[in-house]
Amino acid sequence: MTNAPNDPTLDHLLDAALPHVAFDGWSPATFEAAVADAGIDPAVAKTLCPRGATGLAIAYHQRGDAAMVEALAKADLRDMRFRDKVAHAIRLRLTVIDDKEAVRRGTTLFALPHMAADGAKLIWGTADAIWTALGDTSRDVNWYTKRMTLSGVYSAVVLYWLGDDSVDIQATDAFIDRRIDNVMQFEKLKAQVKSNPLLKPLTGTLDRMMASVKAPGAAADPNLPGMWRDPR
Repeated sequence: MTNAPNDPTLDHLLDAALPHVAFDGWSPATFEAAVADAGIDPAVAKTLCPRGATGLAIAYHQRGDAAMVEALAKADLRDMRFRDKVAHAIRLRLTVIDDKEAVRRGTTLFALPHMAADGAKLIWGTADAIWTALGDTSRDVNWYTKRMTLSGVYSAVVLYWLGDDSVDIQATDAFIDRRIDNVMQFEKLKAQVKSNPLLKPLTGTLDRMMASVKAPGAAADPNLPGMWRDPR
């Protein structure tokens, strides 16, 4: 069943779960305690979250994405270079997190082999939310490569941030800048390769192959990358 991200009953259940996550993780024990604390009928709770605490962990991540998009909409980005806009979006995504231990426990959960696909979808969803909020209009293979690259950057940033005890996460801020620099260097290298006349036959063939790759449309299969079907 797919639930609206702003479902008040789900929000209430999620809020009730967070105090338990630090002790029990995103586990059945946390889900049962949240249902009891929220005073929600267990049958209703299972309808909202058929996967129990896993659904709550997914909802918590999506809540953070929504808060980031809202903060980005209010931010003045007019004088920023595009790379700085991306870095700012990543920083905002960390800033809106109100429970670092919940993220730590979620990272542990989605690192499990049978949960890895869910974790990858969530990270991809964050990258997609950032690019969409920043006005990305690409509809070709660049739609995928932008999100794939940013997914890798954001994943690395979160892992670094979880271990960062510096004042005002200054170390994480510097880490974000370094990762964005790495991406820009890679993009510069790609441009140099494409402009190299010796490699023109190869790059021309690749360009023709990639020309058929299109971003998913509104009516695309929801199982494709970038299309999210809420599994709660």
